[in-house]
Amino acid sequence: MILYELKLRYRKTTQPLLAMKKIELVSFLCLILVFGLSIDRAYGQEYKYEIGPIGGASFYMGDANRTKLFLNMGPAVGLMHRYNMSLNWSVKSNLVVGQVSGNTKYSDNVFPNGNETSFKRNFIDVGAQIEYNLFRYSDQFSYLNTRGYTPYLFSGVGLTVASGESVFVNANIPIGIGVKYKIRNKLNIGLEFSMRKLFGDDFDVTEKSDNWNLDSPFGIKSSFIKNKDWYSLTMLFISWEFGEKYNPCCD
Repeated sequence: MILYELKLRYRKTTQPLLAMKKIELVSFLCLILVFGLSIDRAYGQEYKYEIGPIGGASFYMGDANRTKLFLNMGPAVGLMHRYNMSLNWSVKSNLVVGQVSGNTKYSDNVFPNGNETSFKRNFIDVGAQIEYNLFRYSDQFSYLNTRGYTPYLFSGVGLTVASGESVFVNANIPIGIGVKYKIRNKLNIGLEFSMRKLFGDDFDVTEKSDNWNLDSPFGIKSSFIKNKDWYSLTMLFISWEFGEKYNPCCD
């Protein structure tokens, strides 16, 4: 009888303790889960890749246009792909089809014997550039001082192929600036302006001729470095992020 009463007292004493331990265990597990989710959000990951259409305008600068920006603008459209190495650095590749034109009537140059000419040609630009974001670009990771917008600088190397009886094929070096904004997660919009320096002085020569043209309008051949032909792209883009993710916690 005494043993029975002792067992009853033991059960009455231990049951609340066991219940409390179960509650504490469940609470502890919930705390771990919440903490784990908060860590996952804090150390969330960004997409590495972007792809999207680009479109805007192009113009030429050279012997037929020495100083005037946005003169005789033509259309330009294409496709871009960006590999985001970190929150500050990216590698971008592009394929652009555009049109440029020029007319010596609008040039500040006075050519020998009063010669004048004009040209118009389509071109394809294929290239790659390294981009540097001035701000750490992301709509997450505020503890890393990220921002959902940033200006950026870029430069790289490319190839230009242009139509005409005298086909133009030459390397170019793009130098430019841009700004981009994250509309929402995975969706970006941006605007960039670039100048493409060409390593040839016959971008403005579309016809084969032994007579006067803009290749050497003053009879002096340009050197590899001192040629005068450039063209510019002012492009608006929309990009969609996808692909493998990375953790920027240590950028």
